[in-house]
Amino acid sequence: MAICTSLYSTCSISTPSKTHLGFHQKQVVFYSSGVKKTSKKGGGGGCGSSRPYVITCTASDSQTVVIGLAADSGCGKSTFMRRLTSVFGGAAEPPRGGNPDSNTLISDTTTVICLDDYHSLDRTGRKEKGVTALDPRANNFDLMYEQVKAIKEGIPVEKPIYNHVSGLLDPPELIKPPKILVIEGLHPMYDSRVRDLLDFSIYLDISNEVKFAWKIQRDMAERGHSLESIKASIEARKPDFDAYIDPQKQYADAVIEVLPTQLIPGDNEGKVLRVRLIMKEGVELFSPVYLFDEGSTISWIPCGRKLTCSYPGIKFFYGPDAYFGHEVSVLEMDGQFDRLDELIYVESHLSNISTKFYGEVTQQMLKHSDFPGSNNGTGLFQTIVGLKIRDLYEQIVDSRAKTPVEAAKA
Repeated sequence: MAICTSLYSTCSISTPSKTHLGFHQKQVVFYSSGVKKTSKKGGGGGCGSSRPYVITCTASDSQTVVIGLAADSGCGKSTFMRRLTSVFGGAAEPPRGGNPDSNTLISDTTTVICLDDYHSLDRTGRKEKGVTALDPRANNFDLMYEQVKAIKEGIPVEKPIYNHVSGLLDPPELIKPPKILVIEGLHPMYDSRVRDLLDFSIYLDISNEVKFAWKIQRDMAERGHSLESIKASIEARKPDFDAYIDPQKQYADAVIEVLPTQLIPGDNEGKVLRVRLIMKEGVELFSPVYLFDEGSTISWIPCGRKLTCSYPGIKFFYGPDAYFGHEVSVLEMDGQFDRLDELIYVESHLSNISTKFYGEVTQQMLKHSDFPGSNNGTGLFQTIVGLKIRDLYEQIVDSRAKTPVEAAKA
């Protein structure tokens, strides 16, 4: 139950009923206090009050902050989620006692929802209709919007489950409003209604060459798929990816772009990566990271006495740019680290990284040194974005805490 305050009254909110959309409906009851009641003809103030009052209500202790993460399948969303939840503390685990095939991950602060759960067609249904999971026709955006909106407002929902093992739609699971809700998947920014609910959005943009190498590693090693089936899957998905998934990056507040290295001419193995963190300017409560001097154009090769670099070395770039008509700042790293403990040298030259203490980025990277990308820009920039999201969350909570006080004083 949430308690709301006003200048002359309080109200309580309860969740006794459930709607056809699968979430609990709230009832609001107002209690007047310390005011003189008037007759119906009095016409002033409402709730029996003889004078006007201001009401400020929030569902639960504070409204849920919603983060959107978009990327194609096999592009590092799971690794990014593990880095993000680690920043907030506590291990992210499936709901206890629930469906063992649930896609949801819950920690002390965050709940991560996989948007595959909003598939409107199971695997057989998609085959019968000749559509892929990337096609909007295979997804229920109305339910996605209603449930994300409900969670953001502090209302629990009964979210469906898409079973990746069986390809079927399983019975729903109860999702309670967390402090931070992360919606990750193919379409978090596709529907404008859902997009408007996001407090911050990230797009993982993996080049075709790198994506192919990653999918081979994941689908062959972890899922037992053949090389031929992986190639066929990529080719079958590409038209829908280009039409429905890739365009979402224009809406993202931050893009992590992963490309083949430029340090090795003609390299196509994908072992050494060039990674770009593209940060939109003018985003509320978000200050882009910069290298040395904000707004300048910087090219930096840090290899030397303080940073061990084997072939082909490491190169950083920072500078302003334009991205889909938006002003952005770009931080780029090409190459990979030999020793993560030496990352502190690079970290000390970056500003606006939203750390709480000196060396926090390096500490996080060392903590998860076994995660994919920990020796290159993917791990570094995922960690930094996680810290920026923590800072954004804290600023949002702080601003919401001040709002009722300021309203009462008005």
